[in-house]
Amino acid sequence: MFQPVSVFIGLRYLRAKRRNHFISFISLISMLGIAVGVMTLITVLSVMNGFERELRERILGMVSHATIQSVDGQFPDWPEVVDSVRSFPEVMGAAAYVERETLIDGRETAGALIRGIDPSAEPSVSDLDELMLRGELSDLKAGEWGIVLGVGLAARLGVGPGDRVTVFAPRIRATPAGVIPQVRQFEVVGFFEAGVHEYDTALALMHYADAQKLFRMGDNISGIRLKLEDMMAAPVVAREIGEQLPGFYRIRDWTQQNANFFRAVQTEKTVMFIILSLIIAVAAFNIISTLVMVVTDKQADIAILKTMGLDPARIRQVFMIQGSFIGIIGTAIGVILGIGLALNVQEAVAFVERILSIDVLSAEVYYISDLPSELRLSDVVRFASLALVLSLVSTIYPAWRAAKTDAVEALRYE
Repeated sequence: MFQPVSVFIGLRYLRAKRRNHFISFISLISMLGIAVGVMTLITVLSVMNGFERELRERILGMVSHATIQSVDGQFPDWPEVVDSVRSFPEVMGAAAYVERETLIDGRETAGALIRGIDPSAEPSVSDLDELMLRGELSDLKAGEWGIVLGVGLAARLGVGPGDRVTVFAPRIRATPAGVIPQVRQFEVVGFFEAGVHEYDTALALMHYADAQKLFRMGDNISGIRLKLEDMMAAPVVAREIGEQLPGFYRIRDWTQQNANFFRAVQTEKTVMFIILSLIIAVAAFNIISTLVMVVTDKQADIAILKTMGLDPARIRQVFMIQGSFIGIIGTAIGVILGIGLALNVQEAVAFVERILSIDVLSAEVYYISDLPSELRLSDVVRFASLALVLSLVSTIYPAWRAAKTDAVEALRYE
């Protein structure tokens, strides 16, 4: 887009030794500011992507990618539906579940979410079998009234393996002695730890057949949980399954069930992007200062170029070339440093911890004790483009001012 003579002069000004060393210093600061801004954006957003991925995997380790529920609460044909959805190529696993909120009484009493599961099918839809601290999911056998508790819930109840707890069903029954709640004693056969407070302190697992009896559901279940080959395609796959299944069912995917949480994470990433972009904006303002001083310093040169026939458009291009190259070099340095730091952030943090003898993410406080990072090409392109655009925009005013230079006034005292 630039003519060769403008490119030549602009690059000549860029690499020439200036009489005013302060201008060179400001140019260097501008270049480093853009590099630091781009590097910081890439690194911070990569770390936030990593935390988002870790949280998503931990949450989805406890919940399903999609769930199928009946519209009227009656689900007697669920075995046929399970067989039907397993035939879809996108579905990796399907398992029935029963879910109710209730009270559990041990040494203390606490509210809990009871989830009745099929121990043989549960590993195909969740990571619960990998999260067990004590016992196994296979210890939940129909008719033996065993229960698995989250570690936080077990601590609240004050119980351990082998202890017995009383589960209160959310229904009452009438007897000659009056109205009494439906209760049942269960034996604690294991603990799990998901690393998500909501589940560790409030979720209890039992065999779905025991849950059906406890809640007097007959052959009904609460729904069917699905694990998909591509969880990011859950909204589309869930809609396709709903359209092909016979009958009427309510199908929800994980993006709907955890919409508020992931929307909050996305909002935080957007705010961080805006805040950190101000570093690049400040560096762009430095480019304006640099070019304004260069234009003032090169008044005589500009006047001579004009008398030699260089039109105002080419004069503008000279200084746009100079400012743009400051932005290009700074952006390139920032991209290289940002990618390198984002790919090795854990090693960098470990080095800082060794030097300062501190724990940035102590395993005793944080469940995620490592600093995860997920570098995305789209983020690198977006940040580099932002830096280049701001650098180019910052050259417009100084270049316009250079083009408006009066050759007669500039050469009067030369």
